[in-house]
Amino acid sequence: MNDLDKMEDLRKQVETLQEQMRNQEKLASLGLLSAGISHEVQNPLNFVINFSKMSVKLLDDLMDIIDENSSKFNEDDKEDVEDICADLKENMSKILSHGERAISIIRGILLQSRGKNGEFMPTDISALVHEYVWLAYHSMRANDKSFNIAIHEEYQENLPKFMLIPQDISRAVLNVMNNACYTLKERAGLGDASYSPAVIVKVTFDGNAELTISITDNGMGMTPEIKAKIFENFFTTKPAGQGTGLGMGIIRSLIEGNHNGTMLCDTEPGVGTTITFKIPVKICR
Repeated sequence: MNDLDKMEDLRKQVETLQEQMRNQEKLASLGLLSAGISHEVQNPLNFVINFSKMSVKLLDDLMDIIDENSSKFNEDDKEDVEDICADLKENMSKILSHGERAISIIRGILLQSRGKNGEFMPTDISALVHEYVWLAYHSMRANDKSFNIAIHEEYQENLPKFMLIPQDISRAVLNVMNNACYTLKERAGLGDASYSPAVIVKVTFDGNAELTISITDNGMGMTPEIKAKIFENFFTTKPAGQGTGLGMGIIRSLIEGNHNGTMLCDTEPGVGTTITFKIPVKICR
């Protein structure tokens, strides 16, 4: 290699490093923005939850008053009032349930943004995986109301809490699920009327020291050439502006670096892809 070739090679390396720095700055800014938005949204959600609880209590009080004064109502009016109160109570219960779910998602985002790097915490892995699988799905649905998939979840029963870095695991699950949703949407767009997009999520523990999390989609799958590159930084099969090419490499560093685990990819074009995390864990006693 002559001097000109060496200079050109160095120039390309510098440009690559500069691009990496710009992307890292964008990710850092996005993290701060997410934390700020989450904090601001959490306050009105707390009001929604608290007033929903108060409304349910008021409806119970109203029903007691109606029962005490039942002789003043004819049967039809009493039945109508009871039906309306029952519907209102059910609606309040739904508002409360979804409000609490939103708070749970926000707490997860704040945990990712503020959690101490490398801090292992007692983690309900089934609840965490479930939350971020559905967060990815609803995020896709928010941008495309026509997007529908079947999600099959298989969580081993009676799993203990494990010492994990929850923000790492949630980030990994969210990224893999985002990719699964993307490839399912891509394949569904091919127009095959018989195609039913689906994801299978499994969490198992061998009873000794290894936790396994797998996410399987029946999307486009990958060729051997693409599979060989998926962990390379800035490699993406998505159109410009839709992917940074950083996700899979970061996930592998979280699973293999921070958790001493293994990340596996099993894929076949036209069949789908399975991403598996195998993580050595300690049970919380």
